[in-house]
Amino acid sequence: MQNRLLIKILVPAVIAAGSVVAAVNAAGAETTPDARLAEILDGVLGDPRLEGAQSTVQVRDAATGETVYDHGGDHAGIPASTMKLLTSAAAMDILGPEHRFVTDVRTDGSLRHGVLDGDLYLRGTGDPTMIDADYDDLARQLAEAGVTAVTGDLVADDTWFDSRRLGLEWAWDDEPYQFAAQVSALNLSAFDTDYNTGTVFIEVIPGAEGTTPRVRIDPPSKYVKVSNTAKTVAADGEYDVWIERRHGSNVIDVSGTIPVGAEPAADLASVWEPTGLVAEIFRTAMKKHGITVLGGTRTGRATPENAEVLAARKSMPLSEMLVPFMKYSLNSHGEVLVKTIGRAVSGEGTWDAGLSAIGDYLTAKGLDDGKYVIGDGSGMTRRTYVPTAEILDLLVAVRSEPWFATWEAALPVAGDPDPLVGGTLRSRMRGTPAAGNVHAKTGSMTGVSTLSGYVTDADGRALVFGVQLNHLVTQESVRPIEDMIAVALASYSRTAPPETMLAPSLPEPGPEQPVGLECSWVTPKVC
Repeated sequence: MQNRLLIKILVPAVIAAGSVVAAVNAAGAETTPDARLAEILDGVLGDPRLEGAQSTVQVRDAATGETVYDHGGDHAGIPASTMKLLTSAAAMDILGPEHRFVTDVRTDGSLRHGVLDGDLYLRGTGDPTMIDADYDDLARQLAEAGVTAVTGDLVADDTWFDSRRLGLEWAWDDEPYQFAAQVSALNLSAFDTDYNTGTVFIEVIPGAEGTTPRVRIDPPSKYVKVSNTAKTVAADGEYDVWIERRHGSNVIDVSGTIPVGAEPAADLASVWEPTGLVAEIFRTAMKKHGITVLGGTRTGRATPENAEVLAARKSMPLSEMLVPFMKYSLNSHGEVLVKTIGRAVSGEGTWDAGLSAIGDYLTAKGLDDGKYVIGDGSGMTRRTYVPTAEILDLLVAVRSEPWFATWEAALPVAGDPDPLVGGTLRSRMRGTPAAGNVHAKTGSMTGVSTLSGYVTDADGRALVFGVQLNHLVTQESVRPIEDMIAVALASYSRTAPPETMLAPSLPEPGPEQPVGLECSWVTPKVC
């Protein structure tokens, strides 16, 4: 298979107007059943916010794969987080819906009278759902096994994956933030159910006027330190708090002002070398359960093959893990899956091995590997280019998979207020025919906005659709344009008189969402 990183793709800046696939007859009198739909979608794409942008849209019949509407769908664009459609489908096929990640504690030493003579190995295989309570449970299992002291070191074994923590061409200024968290085989998530792995939660709580606000870190840790220059100001003062980790360290700078009595400021910060944080959290948990480790902490060393398992934890199955991954668009989960796929297929937990295996899967599903480039599993990199048509090839192909219903259910559902149902679409398309109907993956980065997934039209016809808006120069959100396309598809009837099929009105706006970021990547979430 050719190296996708070397494929040269030429992307035109502007794509011509859309068309319905099926020609008008020679006299020009007869139009296709979807001609009015094409007029509506062409009108939506005439929005001035798209001036100078590359706008590609394609719609197909989900059952037959027949193209219903096409507006430059063969032109490659940056998919942003809709790349997760490809990664998650490959993971379900290669790893299987029942795949579970195992985190265990092992030793090659001997246990006598409560004293473990030797090193203790905490071995991870990438589980992105581990929280501090899970490490506490592993420590409890050790204590129940009779361990009270360890003469050797605590070895945090993250060698299931390679040591490369960040993806190619991820923006350097994104590195301190939770959506660009480092990738490790030993992980810790800051929240119980959000599973933002590789992060800590920072909360800034105002005090009395003129004082330094209090900063809380969760989970508590000495591995992450705070430099706090923020000030509490009068109740009518400016609310302007900045929380940012310094590059190459685990010092969190907190600065700015917060008014007396104001709601605490909060954010998630990524951790530099997250394996070290996991090791500290686990050492603290062992101390809580009466276990003393006499040696130090070491990382980057593999567990001996003959080491005995003393404690273990299995994750939820992949089929369940897809829900937070896809609903919240968790980038770190996508990269964990890439490296896990690489490990499963070739024995190498690397991006190169995983992306190669994903490419082979996509080829087997009918995608043309000469038309796309994939650079990571989450869509964070601008090195990934995929035509909308190729994404739709996958969306049509996976409908025959035995795991399809589970996979489709993991996609965000338009307008559903439950975060674990609606996800990044929970505040969009409410009160329209698309609400509860559209199951689709969102994508956002600076200059890019995307939406691809499934919708049923007013006749009950199942459709797949993809929208990629690239090279955006507007500072306004273009998500309403994507929403109007989805609403138009959900509202459309081939059997209704064409004059009754009106262009969709702008859906009721939900909470203001950040341009260039998924709504789930900010704290608190705005979706």
